Amino acid sequence: MADAVQKPGNAAAGAKAASGAYTPSGVSPNRRARRKYTVRLWAVRHSRFLEWFYHRFADAFLLLHPLWKSIGYARVERPITVIERNVKGFLFDCRMCGQCALSSTGMSCPMNCPKQLRNGPCGGVRANGNCEVEPDMPCVWVQAWNGSRNMVNGDAILKVQKPVNQSLRETSSWLRVTAEAAAAREAAKKEA
Repeated sequence: MADAVQKPGNAAAGAKAASGAYTPSGVSPNRRARRKYTVRLWAVRHSRFLEWFYHRFADAFLLLHPLWKSIGYARVERPITVIERNVKGFLFDCRMCGQCALSSTGMSCPMNCPKQLRNGPCGGVRANGNCEVEPDMPCVWVQAWNGSRNMVNGDAILKVQKPVNQSLRETSSWLRVTAEAAAAREAAKKEA
């Protein structure tokens, strides 16, 4: 009978919202109940395939660099961002931080962490591997570690990620990575 009483805290997000307490957007248990959460866990389990696909996709996107450059990166930013938001939103529950770390984090987006930690779990991971803030959710970083163990470049999870640059939020990381790779390729050609 005592278990039937809803306890205050993060597990009672609905009660907190009704009381006017601050609840960060996008981290409620109701959001996780949707298919996005299931697909996000699927992406972690299939991280090796997604890593292979991403490398092919990045190569193809880099081949399109002359097109992006002739049109102008600023002009293609909005339509590419819309596509990126939908694709990555479906597969990874992406938060569009603009500095994607999926290839380094086992295809588990660190921005899904309620604390938005970019470099590993907090000290509050429960014994069952669940989040301390949302006890019914597996820790994003436990999932990231599991996904990285499947990947060819799985040790990339050990690299320290830079803090999130909030000015890049809602921009395309695909275009940014492509522009950086093209600039690196052109600089290598000039040196050779």
